[in-house]
Amino acid sequence: MDPDFWHERWRTRQVGFHQPAPHPFLERWWPSLGVPSGTRVYVPLCGKSLDMVWLAVRGHHVVGSELSEIAVAEFFGEHHQAPADDARSAHHVTIEERGVFKVHRRGAYELWQGDALRLTPELLGPVHAAYDRAALVALPPAMRETYAQNFAALMPRGSRTLLIAFEYAQHLKAGPPFSVEPDEVSQLYGAAFRVEQLERIDIIGESPKFAAAGLSALYEAAYSLTRL
Repeated sequence: MDPDFWHERWRTRQVGFHQPAPHPFLERWWPSLGVPSGTRVYVPLCGKSLDMVWLAVRGHHVVGSELSEIAVAEFFGEHHQAPADDARSAHHVTIEERGVFKVHRRGAYELWQGDALRLTPELLGPVHAAYDRAALVALPPAMRETYAQNFAALMPRGSRTLLIAFEYAQHLKAGPPFSVEPDEVSQLYGAAFRVEQLERIDIIGESPKFAAAGLSALYEAAYSLTRL
């Protein structure tokens, strides 16, 4: 997908994917992954998600990747303080150029502005877990294998990831977010991760735009990925 598509979405405020509260799957399933407090958690294609605040409040150092400068600026503008118990709290954002990225840092947050597919383990540094609510499902089929391979390269052995995906009749409604079926999740990640589906629920009743497109069901699924 052309980067200009996402730049235009943020410029014109077509950001319906941004949610006003942390995701219920994150609240329900993250504790089961056993990720220690204080570890670096990677959040790909993070936008200005409140899920990052939820993770930071629980003691994690949040490392996000995001294409849009608008999204990064709005996140820091809307969240002026790191969690109160975080000794790294600061009042201003520092910006450092690292290769093709601009790295924005303040308190518990470190957001890499640029193309996530160009991140390398050497650039990103060690991460210990990941949370993907909006990255995989934002990508059309042709880009997903490249994304999954790049993501696997960033994650060390034994690391845990919480992945959230959608399932619906793709022919009735164009993405994003795109439908990613369980078989495709296994195909994309099975060689590098142990894949376990944690929960799958129909949320069509909460999704009027999908219902208006003629869909009778819209499933949201949570997966645990453990790096082999």
